[in-house]
Amino acid sequence: MRSALVVTAHPDDVDFGAAGTVAVWTAAGVEVSYCVVTSGEASGDSDRDAAEMARTRQAEQRAAAAHVGVSDVTFLGYPDGAVVPSPALRRDITRVIRRVRPDRVLTWSPEINWEMVATTHPDHRATGEAAFAAVFPDARNPHAHRELLDDEGLEPWTVRELWLTDSPPQLRNHAVDVTDTFDKKMAALRAHASQTGGNDALERNLRRHFADVARQFGLADGLLAEAFQVVDTS
Repeated sequence: MRSALVVTAHPDDVDFGAAGTVAVWTAAGVEVSYCVVTSGEASGDSDRDAAEMARTRQAEQRAAAAHVGVSDVTFLGYPDGAVVPSPALRRDITRVIRRVRPDRVLTWSPEINWEMVATTHPDHRATGEAAFAAVFPDARNPHAHRELLDDEGLEPWTVRELWLTDSPPQLRNHAVDVTDTFDKKMAALRAHASQTGGNDALERNLRRHFADVARQFGLADGLLAEAFQVVDTS
């Protein structure tokens, strides 16, 4: 694998769900890019200015990305809390895919994970659905979003693999050992101070969770793992 693209709904999504895996990839020489659909402005205190929150969260995501070896971060500017898998969003994700030309796209599952409702945000599922449509068929189809080819010169591109996080547990078929990159994952999460600041139990709870994931996939005691549903989209 030469390059990968991570498509998320909000700043910090990747860091909770897959930053350990991203750090494994970048350590192996893979070029990883992020595409964040919103700027996470619908978070924090109700009296905080949305534009200020958006700027804060964009800066936090860029800082978090740097901790795991990622420098290419694109924000699409869709409204936080109102993401739908529209043709416009499919086009905008397709544009990033054709620019980055990744071998692998990692995004959120469009399905509901009833065992962990707190992570099954509608924006997550809408982003996953739009990203899947961008992977197949849009990015590879020269007739999809024709302006990307005719006006912007972005040639079609076929993504070989789709990795989904937060899929229903029975659909997860692959785990990545993130024991050695967990510290980088935590550094990335702490960069999101507006969201994780003051959460003293965060590291302890995440270690427990990812140790459980490792055991479910038969890894040795003491190891930590992130799990995915991997789909061949070649």
